Amino acid sequence: MRRGNLFILSAPSGAGKSSLIKALLEQHGQDGSLAVSVSHTTRQTRPGEENGVHYHFVAVEEFKALIAKEAFFEWAEVFGNFYGTSRLAVEEQLAKGIDVFLDIDWQGARQVREMMPDAIGIFILPPSRQELERRLIGRGQDSSDTIAHRMSEAVSEMSHYDEYQYLLVNDDFDDTLDKLRAVVLSARQRLASQQQAHSALLDALLAVK
Repeated sequence: MRRGNLFILSAPSGAGKSSLIKALLEQHGQDGSLAVSVSHTTRQTRPGEENGVHYHFVAVEEFKALIAKEAFFEWAEVFGNFYGTSRLAVEEQLAKGIDVFLDIDWQGARQVREMMPDAIGIFILPPSRQELERRLIGRGQDSSDTIAHRMSEAVSEMSHYDEYQYLLVNDDFDDTLDKLRAVVLSARQRLASQQQAHSALLDALLAVK
């Protein structure tokens, strides 16, 4: 069995990375080969979100206790809230051959790469600042002050795009989804993955007679 690939997806809020991951899993993850890591967070739930499905919602005190126990693969404070990824959960999925997606920011991505240098980074860009703002407003979840703050932070987030191996501009959603799937398929064909998946075949083909 091959070891799963760890994908890091980052983008400014509103660029569409969470929607892309969700669509990819719905269309191509029915065989259980794809999964998204469910992060812990201290922020309040939003309409339609479920604890344990979208996030593990915890109190600040509980989150800090988990930090002290080194339970997180990575963690960061964003917009005054804490976010973290369970190290044990990610490692267990990778060992089972499951490709895991981390929906995290550039700060978390740096932490992950320090421990997992072979993690595959993908950055999602919006087609323009105007479109990004339109999407944020269209969600109807944030106040005008929050949206203005997110737009300001978006520039800082996007400035780190060159720390990733892949760059996708989410102009047309279906086209971007196809490109994301192509990245996943390409990663599965890398030498290390194929050596694990076909070790018996390689031994048979290269056996000296």
